[in-house]
Amino acid sequence: MMDGAREEALRVAAMDALRRGDAVLARATLREMAEPPAMLLAQACNRAGDLDGEQEALRRILDNEPRNLPALLAMGQNMLRRGDERTAAVWFRSALAQAAATGAPPAIQPLLEQARALVDKASRHFEDHLSAVIGEVSALPRLRHATDLMLGRTSLYLQQPSMFYFPGLPQRAFYERSEFAWVPEVEAMTPDIAAELAAVRADDADFDPYVQTPRDRPAPNNALRDDPSWGAFYFWQGGRRVEDHAARCPAVMAALAKAPMPIIDARSPMALWSLLKPGTHIAPHHGLLNTRLICHLPLVVSEEGALRVGSETRAWTPGEMLIFDDSIEHEAWNRGTRTRVVLLFEIWRPEIREEEREALARLFEAIDLFGAGAVDTGG
Repeated sequence: MMDGAREEALRVAAMDALRRGDAVLARATLREMAEPPAMLLAQACNRAGDLDGEQEALRRILDNEPRNLPALLAMGQNMLRRGDERTAAVWFRSALAQAAATGAPPAIQPLLEQARALVDKASRHFEDHLSAVIGEVSALPRLRHATDLMLGRTSLYLQQPSMFYFPGLPQRAFYERSEFAWVPEVEAMTPDIAAELAAVRADDADFDPYVQTPRDRPAPNNALRDDPSWGAFYFWQGGRRVEDHAARCPAVMAALAKAPMPIIDARSPMALWSLLKPGTHIAPHHGLLNTRLICHLPLVVSEEGALRVGSETRAWTPGEMLIFDDSIEHEAWNRGTRTRVVLLFEIWRPEIREEEREALARLFEAIDLFGAGAVDTGG
């Protein structure tokens, strides 16, 4: 019999043996071939309980086609039968990623569901294992954050300013009040500032919309554009003092004078009362710069209002400053029944040296002199 005819006869005989349930004969028949079909040999070895033979056949396939989906799934099952759940999960993750990228035929979907279930189970076992090991140090915030990232409990959020990125700064969502010597003095002025707010709102409870349609540039894509549900009452805007507002609120101006606010012609300082009515949601967004921090001094709070920066969410407490990096994705909401109002202003990031602040101020002024800059809503 010619070699080609013999090889085909052996292949057919092996398939017949597999159909009859005689995996041992099928495997022996295939091994008589010069080049047995690798997947068929893997199936025969699998059914004969020959895990090493199956692995060798699958490796032949994957050496030539590293993303062969049936082979990836079969290799995961091979490891699972050996009792190696962790390695099986590695193969199954690769198979699931490949299926997500290129799709998979309907016949293979049940195997993918099994793989997904195993990956979930392995992840839970890994999480339990880690929790048992690091339980005594889980109170360390940075270690807890790193572990949550590794386990997929949270996502990684980094500075992504929409206009200007200054390198080498810490990737921190929130800064603590205790880190700034000037904060206690400003917080102590909360009752006086709140009284000024009450007097202004007694005349007009609404403020101008925080996001407004400009006349000289395209309208911003913001669901709250021209909506007073998110309102603003400025004291400093575009680097200029709003004289009538400042005159009505001397306590606000005295408090702002204590903070290290940037002074940049036509840009900073920026300070205002930010109002958020019940049922209002400020969608996730990024600020223009990572050279500053945004401060919220809460004056009137809502029982179900909060600010999320990156993966951390904090509620507002009257008189307790929230300080955050608005170049990291952030959002805010008021799901309660009271209108929330905070005194919002910007400060230099403490890590930026004085000579760098001076140079940045000149740079931003030069940028703005070249043409109209982006509208800064400040977070």
